[in-house]
Amino acid sequence: MSILEGQTAIVTGAARGIGAAIAKSLAAEGANVAVNDIREPTETVEAVRAMGRKSISLVGDVSDQAAVEAMVQRCKDELGPISILVSNAAFSDRELFYQANMDGFRKTIDVCMWGPYYLARAVANQMIAHKVQGNMVFVSSPHAYKPIPGATAYNMAKAALDQLAKTAAVELSEFRIRVNLVHPGWTDTPGERKFFYEDELQEHGSNLPWGRLAKPEDIAHGVVFLCDPRSDYITGATLSIDGGIVLPYQEMFRIRNRPKTT
Repeated sequence: MSILEGQTAIVTGAARGIGAAIAKSLAAEGANVAVNDIREPTETVEAVRAMGRKSISLVGDVSDQAAVEAMVQRCKDELGPISILVSNAAFSDRELFYQANMDGFRKTIDVCMWGPYYLARAVANQMIAHKVQGNMVFVSSPHAYKPIPGATAYNMAKAALDQLAKTAAVELSEFRIRVNLVHPGWTDTPGERKFFYEDELQEHGSNLPWGRLAKPEDIAHGVVFLCDPRSDYITGATLSIDGGIVLPYQEMFRIRNRPKTT
């Protein structure tokens, strides 16, 4: 039997990229999946159904609390009580903080911080009410602790998200609801094309310690691992799936390339 057979998952930001890969990977392991995105996630829903799983489309903005609560309720009504939440939806603009357009700055905070909170709150209450010993996985980022210039709002939101997840892990432990974080490295997704040209992505990827950008499936594999019942003792953890991007590899290379001394 598949490891997630009979479970109900909701995955946000899953029309494409990392979210789509996560939804498909959960389905491949037996879960029925509610697929959320701001756009219609038809391709992902059809891929899940093609595996013989149930799937519904939940079009909506996670920064809208009422919309989130309605999506969570609809998921329960149509697929059963939620046992897996994967909060993946994100938004980001790249501007210097002192020049930032405040609409984009606030939208980044709303989607990346408030959205996960609304989801965690609604799903936790449902899990508690139905006595579901479930899993929550939040897709965060090394931006949570690396001050990447031009991404102040995103940095702030991801730092807050990490604290949300860790605090929720403590508060929900009495209900045997596990809460964990995933920190993807630089991943080859459509969203990266907002900031980089194709040749730039390939060049930067080749310069990483692992020699390539992550694939969405790399991140999805980690999420499935965290949701696996055999990972029962893992909560409040942060799983980095980054090909070594946070290692001090630039310093290592600099040392290696120094002239030899006698």
